[in-house]
Amino acid sequence: MANLKSIAAAAAPKLLSVMRIILGFTFSAHGAQKLLGFPAPMEGGGTVPLASFMGFAGTLELVGGLLILVGLFTRPVAFILSGMMAVAYFMVHAKGGFWPIVNHGELAVVYCFVFLYLSAAGGGPWSLDAAIRKV
Repeated sequence: MANLKSIAAAAAPKLLSVMRIILGFTFSAHGAQKLLGFPAPMEGGGTVPLASFMGFAGTLELVGGLLILVGLFTRPVAFILSGMMAVAYFMVHAKGGFWPIVNHGELAVVYCFVFLYLSAAGGGPWSLDAAIRKV
């Protein structure tokens, strides 16, 4: 059992980096969809105007997601994105009912709290933040 704990302890920092990379990749896709119509167009087609609330959200998603993906400025960016997702939940989803499964806000809640975790934990060993610290 002690060996399993030591293996898990050794893997945890690397898995933090893997989680951050996947999170950044999936989150940036939301911004790319809003701003670029890629990888799939928005519902109804087209993109959102850059100078709009959704354009601002898309910019945060795309730029913030890419920064999270590479692990640059992970803590402050994750903190900002956590707040953004809390705002998104309460502005868009909460009015649809209390339960996230009912108001379709599960993803916003998960993103919010994983970003909050990253704001405390940092980007892990496989991040540009870690590479810069080594220099």
